[in-house]
Amino acid sequence: MLTIHADSRGRALAVKGAWVAEAGPLEELVAAHPRARVRQWPGILTPGLINLHGTELLEEAYHPDPREADELGTAPLFGDALAMLAMDDARWAASARRGVQRMLAHGTVVAACEELRNRAVRDVVHRSGIGVMGRLGRPGGVPSLDPYASDWPVEFAQPRERGSAARFAFFDVPDEATLAERGATGTCVASVVDGRIVYRRR
Repeated sequence: MLTIHADSRGRALAVKGAWVAEAGPLEELVAAHPRARVRQWPGILTPGLINLHGTELLEEAYHPDPREADELGTAPLFGDALAMLAMDDARWAASARRGVQRMLAHGTVVAACEELRNRAVRDVVHRSGIGVMGRLGRPGGVPSLDPYASDWPVEFAQPRERGSAARFAFFDVPDEATLAERGATGTCVASVVDGRIVYRRR
């Protein structure tokens, strides 16, 4: 079934399965596909973000369970704080699942990673559907779930066009300049990966 996703500016994508079938103004896509399901989201449509610190956030950090917030807080734990935890495969897998979901909640649809060596993390990432791109060496900046807070230039996934993978996000801001100013934390309303809505703000 064809689904049309549109932002408040009338920019839209027609999605079939895991692929973008067509891109254009909402009115034109609805006229061309009158039986398609239409989802309208507040704010702007973007290709979705690339988080360049995928390895650091998924394989070198622990994402606390909400039930651990009183003891560990809610931010990812690195370095000495991570070393103090008793980490086994099950705990690594649970952390990676939360890490991926929190990345998606920031509009990240692709994580840039070196080869993931932790099998539990690697399996979770591959099953999650989030895009993975390789990288050489370590990027600068500070690892953050919000790429705008990493003190490093923000990169977007491949442009949305016919035949491209259906990976994109919606942010509740009026334009890209405001998104850069406010960041992705709290502004992402939906993330789509391979045509599936994998995050939506409630």
